[in-house]
Amino acid sequence: MKKYLLTVLLVFSVLSFSVAQNTGKSLKMQFFCPKWGAESLSWEDFCKKVKDAGYDGVEAPFPAEETERKKAVDALRKYDLLYVGMIFYNPAPQAHLKEYEQQIRTVATMKPVFINSHTGKDFTAFEQNKAVIDVADRVSKEIGIKIIHETHRGRFSYAANVTKNYLDKIPSLRLTLDISHWCAVHESYLDDQSDAIQTVLERTDHIHSRVGHPEGPQVSDPRAPEWKVALDKHLAWWDKVVALHKQKGTPLTVTTEFGPPGYLPTLPFTNQPVTSQWDVNVYMMQLLKQRYQ
Repeated sequence: MKKYLLTVLLVFSVLSFSVAQNTGKSLKMQFFCPKWGAESLSWEDFCKKVKDAGYDGVEAPFPAEETERKKAVDALRKYDLLYVGMIFYNPAPQAHLKEYEQQIRTVATMKPVFINSHTGKDFTAFEQNKAVIDVADRVSKEIGIKIIHETHRGRFSYAANVTKNYLDKIPSLRLTLDISHWCAVHESYLDDQSDAIQTVLERTDHIHSRVGHPEGPQVSDPRAPEWKVALDKHLAWWDKVVALHKQKGTPLTVTTEFGPPGYLPTLPFTNQPVTSQWDVNVYMMQLLKQRYQ
């Protein structure tokens, strides 16, 4: 009887320790800065600025010219920064899938940690968009680099309910979550689409931490009190993604992707931006680091 009780206690202790370990898992997060809006800066100057700000890497499309790609790779290496590549599907009727595949193979030469894809179009049928996703899946396996697909207006993933349909039919499909787009598309904070949102959050590997609202994909400044509701809504979605990755013990990456003037609201007549894109993105990085690390 004593041996039995000791065995039970031992098993209980092991299980308790295991549960404690699982609930206390740490999360590896890495933060990336967009090159979008800093096109006038050289890769050398941009990478130094990014490193000094505390980022782990850069997310950007690959430079078209080989000499410029070399400058980018050299600067990333010099400042010990990781790289997330970006590709953009072009639906032009001639050889569009071949051009898309070539983009993947070109950006792969820059050794990205993964590739973020703007995939398909909102006006093309499921099978046409799936053909693009299939190309990404095939080439990803060949080159050994993960390709994930961004939720974005104008793409196959332009709406929450539509994206859920793709996720249900393509089990391998993984996402970059830029949920700010859907606030504008659905003109809401998506409270009536909880099932679709939950599915999307479970399939998210990367976050674009821009804050949208029911009338647009980017608030003027997330630090402003009038945008607290919008910021809190997005933080709640990101909290769930973080919790899922923490539970699974998988790393999570974030790009602070507030856009430049034009995307960022500007004043009439002067076209002056209402705030600093750089300052807002650094603020978002610091906010999320404090919240999750």
